[in-house]
Amino acid sequence: HPTLCFHRQVKVQGKDVTFALKVIKKKHVVDNRQQEHIHSERKILAEARSPFVVKLYRTFKDDKYVYMLLEACLGGEIWSLLRDRGSFDETTAKFCVGCVTEAFDYLHRKGVLYRDLKPENLMLDTEGYIKLVDFGFAKKIRCGQKTWTFCGTPEYVAPEIILNKGHNFSVDFWSLGILVFELLTGSPPFSGSDQMMTYTFILKGIEKMDFPKKITKRPDDLIRKLCRYNITWAKTKLDSSSLPLMPHAHI
Repeated sequence: HPTLCFHRQVKVQGKDVTFALKVIKKKHVVDNRQQEHIHSERKILAEARSPFVVKLYRTFKDDKYVYMLLEACLGGEIWSLLRDRGSFDETTAKFCVGCVTEAFDYLHRKGVLYRDLKPENLMLDTEGYIKLVDFGFAKKIRCGQKTWTFCGTPEYVAPEIILNKGHNFSVDFWSLGILVFELLTGSPPFSGSDQMMTYTFILKGIEKMDFPKKITKRPDDLIRKLCRYNITWAKTKLDSSSLPLMPHAHI
């Protein structure tokens, strides 16, 4: 939540260790009724044990702020790299999507819905692996349960969120399809002059959309499967083991 918090890097005195410190204004949390989101983010991150999810070491608070001491992902944001390059080649995009798939597989097994996938929330560590950061919209749900909170980044929001029909893990797969498209082209498939126009495009669907030539048949098929309204993990036959996971420190 850019309006609620800011990040800075901190070093331990006398040691060559860097952490990320997420600083959240209590007043903004209360004013925006985000208490539940902050508690949820802290609990989910504290329990997460995955190389593809940012580590939370400790939380602190004082009169004005809540602090989260996090693993520093010193390789930077995927969003910055994408902006600088314009788009990624298929091999690099495949690696990124492989890391996110591993993260989602882990989180969904734990009953955690992420709901905020976008290049800004993907960070590279020093080994070249990608980690999910910012769990402000993440939520733990039971198998078969739906949730109704309207949240996410407009270009990445799934139809069931827009239509307020209740949503579950399928919204994460939808956003994964949007990510594949953005990594390969430099921009998401649905983008309007304002939020309502973007939502209108999303509800029209991806089926009849012509993709840019640079998207070859395999990623084209994958995007269309992932961005099929109300798909499930099983239907996509997405197998993360088929995605090569190797350190890409040079991404």
